[in-house]
Amino acid sequence: MLISTAGVRGWRSEVMWAVCYFPGCLGNTQFSFRFRQSVGRRTSRLRDDLYNRDAPITLQRETAHFFGYVYFRQVKDVSVKRGYFQKSLVLVSRLPYTHLFHSLMQTIAPEFFEKHEPCLEAVCNEIDQWPSPVPGQTLNLPVMGVILQVRIPSKFDKPGGSPVRQTAKENLLLAPTLLPTIHELDLFKCFQSVLIHLQMLWELTLLGEPLVIMAPSPTISSETVLAIISSISPLKFCCDFRPYFTIHDSEFREYTTRTQAPPSVVLGVTNPFFIKTFQSWPHIVRLGEVKMAGDLPKQVKVKKLSKLKTLDTKPGIYTAYKTFLHKDKILIKRLLKGIQRKRPSEVQSAILRRHLLELTQSFIIPLERYMASLMPLQRSVTPWKTPPQIRPFSQDEFLSTLDHAGPQLTSLLRGDWIGLYRKFFRSPNFDGWYRHRHREMTQKLESLHLEVICDADLLGWTKDKSEVEIVDLILKLREKLIKARRQQLQLRDGVMDKLDSFITSIISSLPADLQSVLGTGASP
Repeated sequence: MLISTAGVRGWRSEVMWAVCYFPGCLGNTQFSFRFRQSVGRRTSRLRDDLYNRDAPITLQRETAHFFGYVYFRQVKDVSVKRGYFQKSLVLVSRLPYTHLFHSLMQTIAPEFFEKHEPCLEAVCNEIDQWPSPVPGQTLNLPVMGVILQVRIPSKFDKPGGSPVRQTAKENLLLAPTLLPTIHELDLFKCFQSVLIHLQMLWELTLLGEPLVIMAPSPTISSETVLAIISSISPLKFCCDFRPYFTIHDSEFREYTTRTQAPPSVVLGVTNPFFIKTFQSWPHIVRLGEVKMAGDLPKQVKVKKLSKLKTLDTKPGIYTAYKTFLHKDKILIKRLLKGIQRKRPSEVQSAILRRHLLELTQSFIIPLERYMASLMPLQRSVTPWKTPPQIRPFSQDEFLSTLDHAGPQLTSLLRGDWIGLYRKFFRSPNFDGWYRHRHREMTQKLESLHLEVICDADLLGWTKDKSEVEIVDLILKLREKLIKARRQQLQLRDGVMDKLDSFITSIISSLPADLQSVLGTGASP
């Protein structure tokens, strides 16, 4: 429950603050959670469109959910009646900038616990001066005597590209602290006890299967859930996910009912009570503190769901799921050898991230190639007709292309790829991917149509047309221009201005009564 909130706008209204959330962990703890937006709340649609247009789909601003980034402190304090000082500072945002916001909290929270609200008000005033996040730009963000330098990723970046390098200091008084990423996690740390089951977790995530992560702490819970969600990047995870879920969440009853099949959601929990609550769920990962077997982290085993009965359930992956693809034994050996050689965790994470990226790309590329074949030819787009329709997606037709253009062209993994695709077609992730790609292609057709209209001899067309036909053309053009501006369509330079000028010119040639009527609906 929120105890108090800071009434100061954050990063151009990107962040809010709260003092709340007591997970009951001794010491300093950082974790994150995600919650649904209340019904009736509205956001700035134009601002969302401008940012989301150029941001990677996995980093787009959430429209229906918020993220909470928590720094919790619980320490012994004899001056307090309960014997402990405990308080959380929570940063709330629609942006999934996990690493940036946790780094920010590490700077702010310790000072806040000492100086309280005046400190937070000063911080908020600083953050309010930050430039808005623009994909592709490197920003210097001053806060509490530190300058955080970050680069906001863009959808035009090469997947798996080089880490951020420090840019010119721009006459800064302080040397900036470079954050190499705003969102990436230490994947190796998150997955070190389930490395041999990475293929299974990737498939469960890809297929949007109901999955519960039971962890010993909010930190491990939230980081593991976020790592699992990111494993299918650059594909967007289109199901719900809750990095840290408790019995106090508003969706607790909705997600724990036994009267219907478990929903497509990934939940991270720490309360042992959930073991009994989620017995009907098909996939449960029970994590413990990482234990070493010699030089290597002990790997959890796959176990039958029937063994998940007691509160002292041992770590393991409780599922009856059989993977469609074989394990990548070369990757596992490489990672385990890296542990023995004491390879840095960030290098191990880079190996993991590259493997998962290539695996997801191998799966998605055939879909992208087939989807592109559904696009009408550019020469079929003419100025005097409605743009042609995108051909419907045929699952059977797509599957027939896999023999000569399937994942085997880019991946060495063997297995039942066709079976994996068939199940993927029934998942929310396929539906989300298809809707997004179809929307992009539709907007591309609209852009092409406006450009061929711009190149056409519109004035010549109007010479032998009636006033009714000319007015109809003006109204349709205006509608297309309004839609283009609203959707921020990518158009050749000068197209919008030329069409606006044409509309103005044609209206001026019409009778005065029509000019007065049409003049009121000028393009914005």
